[in-house]
Amino acid sequence: MTKIAPSILSADFSAMGDEIRRLEFNGADWIHCDVMDGVYVTNITFGMPMVKAIRPHTALPLDVHLMITEPEKYVERFCDSGADYVTFHPEASRDPHSTIEKIHAKGVKAGIVLNPDIPVSVAEEYIKEVELVLLMSVFPGYGGQSFIPEVMDKITELKGMIERYGVDVLVEIDGGVNLDNAGECISRGVDVLVAGNTVFSAEDMKACISALKGE
Repeated sequence: MTKIAPSILSADFSAMGDEIRRLEFNGADWIHCDVMDGVYVTNITFGMPMVKAIRPHTALPLDVHLMITEPEKYVERFCDSGADYVTFHPEASRDPHSTIEKIHAKGVKAGIVLNPDIPVSVAEEYIKEVELVLLMSVFPGYGGQSFIPEVMDKITELKGMIERYGVDVLVEIDGGVNLDNAGECISRGVDVLVAGNTVFSAEDMKACISALKGE
């Protein structure tokens, strides 16, 4: 069953506890936390204190996506703040393999993130070490962007790589996911759909999450 991980980037930051509980009540499977540092991407969102503040409000997995330079300096603190998954961009790290090891040493699942212009072949170096590969279907930095359709073929390519290596790795997609493209994402093998604006702008959040799952 495909999981829906709404991005809190689209939530009301002044009532984050209520927003998290609303997501859980309406059928969200994970909570996606977009962390931006203003250096790796040209936007700033939040850091460890936000993740730590969210943790008491839900038992759902916290999926923390680090869009930051030198993530190895911070991954342990994000793990300690309550993250269940920590993903990062390998090109932003001085030593991606060591960064993955630091995440695992905290008992947290690790993943890498591939931007739209990064070939799927980059994942091959890490595919036996991670639990998750996140494909960006927009260029990271801001919510509300349109899905880049060419990323669909990358889903198929990545699924083929996972099957070839015989590893248990989830495929996640993030960026412009909506009711028009979720079905094809799922049919191509996506395990986790990140959706921000689509979920938070829906008149009926529960129905929207169910529709994204194809229920």
